[in-house]
Amino acid sequence: MSTTSIEKTKKSTRMFVSGVLILSISNVLQKIIGATLKIPLHGLIGSVSMGYHTIAYDIYKLLYMISNQGLPVAISIMISESRARGNFREVNKILKITLQILMAVGLAGTLTMAFGSKIFAKLYEQEGAYLAIIALSPALFFVCISSALRGYFQGYQLMLPTAISQLIEAVGKLAIGITFAIVAVNMGSGNEVNAAAAIMGLSVGVFVGMVFLITYKLRFKAQVYDAEYLRPDSDTMPVRGWKAITKQLLMIAVPVTLSASIMSFTSMIDNIIISRQLQAIGYTADLAAAMMGDYSAQAVTMWNVPPALIYPISYSIIPLIASAMKLGQTERVKTIMNSAIKVAALIALPSSIGLSVLAEPILKLVFTDQAAAERVAPLLSILALSVFFVAMIAVTNAILQVYGYERKPIISMIAGSVVKIVVSYLLIGTPSIGMYGAPTSTFACYLVIMLVNFYFVARYVGIIPDLRVILVKPLISAIVCGATALGSYKLLAMAVHPKISTLLAIAFAALVYGVFIFITGAVTREDILLLPRGQKLCSIFEKLHLIKRAEA
Repeated sequence: MSTTSIEKTKKSTRMFVSGVLILSISNVLQKIIGATLKIPLHGLIGSVSMGYHTIAYDIYKLLYMISNQGLPVAISIMISESRARGNFREVNKILKITLQILMAVGLAGTLTMAFGSKIFAKLYEQEGAYLAIIALSPALFFVCISSALRGYFQGYQLMLPTAISQLIEAVGKLAIGITFAIVAVNMGSGNEVNAAAAIMGLSVGVFVGMVFLITYKLRFKAQVYDAEYLRPDSDTMPVRGWKAITKQLLMIAVPVTLSASIMSFTSMIDNIIISRQLQAIGYTADLAAAMMGDYSAQAVTMWNVPPALIYPISYSIIPLIASAMKLGQTERVKTIMNSAIKVAALIALPSSIGLSVLAEPILKLVFTDQAAAERVAPLLSILALSVFFVAMIAVTNAILQVYGYERKPIISMIAGSVVKIVVSYLLIGTPSIGMYGAPTSTFACYLVIMLVNFYFVARYVGIIPDLRVILVKPLISAIVCGATALGSYKLLAMAVHPKISTLLAIAFAALVYGVFIFITGAVTREDILLLPRGQKLCSIFEKLHLIKRAEA
């Protein structure tokens, strides 16, 4: 490999790691902000309105996945490839075409939500949700424009614009949502209006995030980032027509969209089943909505926090692998993929076990409704165990997509979805099980998807992960972490306030896990060197005797 290629590879690695860190921090902050919104919101508008809120977001999420999931991935891959060839005129054309497509799709989605609101609400047998669906509908158009621009920047391996815009959306959702909810409640509005007022914050936040991305793009100097790829003939290179570019966009985007949309559609069907089956075994419509609201506001909110650390890994490896493949760097591609799987496991396993064993203390720490926390905690304990599966799915999906096996995740998603719907219908419709069927079906669903995905990666990509390194060692450390968390919490709770003991238990368990991953060899010097200031970190860990000194 030439010196220039080596330097490009090193730069790509640094950009990958930086991208992961930026999006990880952004995603964590988003989840914190999202939880921060739901904590007071649950107390302000009540469980029934939160149920309507959940239904509206269900519809939005499904249409969002259909319209936004595939094309940003496609544009990032195509822009990475065009940049690698030095064809920068084509880069701009790809963006222009993608914007046109997504704006049309976004408008169609917004109109579908707005005019079909009562039909959607009736599917859940929760007709009071229609106003919330209407209030959320404009967000679809705004987010489509944002998605095109995020895919563009991702193609440049620039994650900061995406991170900032997502934080703007989250802050807008928090500030505007709570403000509107307070106004609605003070006016003495009913559950329908309260839910609509609360969820309108998302529409406003998405609009402001879109404005930021447009402004950033207008000031973005692409030539600065393309300088390393410049070729003498870059201005005269042929640019494909609208038809050819659109065809490639759709060939990449459609399978990705189908794969992502399947789970959103399944989630929507699952919530319909929850609402209808709870009413079938004797609950009223309002009580069913309240149970859905509590489960979504507390259990699902906390369950979504750990994967926020994982998703950036899958986002960031797509353009990096695409570029490395284009340059024929086969070994580099394999290294990136193995590292991504390993890092995802290191994050997901302690999160999964820790959240499961401390479900009730964590919910009582975060949420003000202590009675609801007690009811929801057993559900979260089951749900949390699937966090690891979700992490593995995110990374393996990205690997399959970038290798051109976009259709394989569709098969695994369909298999998991069938399992989820069947298990959910049977268990929730059983009076002795009821709501416990919801997290159990989710666990079964993601387990099936993960296993099928690993089979596809091994068979078609040719990567057979070293389970001893990737799974066994982190699992041992995570089990110790979970036992430490539970034991220390019970001991501390006898002497200090439960909320303080929860925080101390989490901190102590995290410290123990950090030590154990070094003791077991789950983290190596090579892993640390991939991080910013990796050499300095290695020196620190050497002094602490967590890793061995490098051989001369």
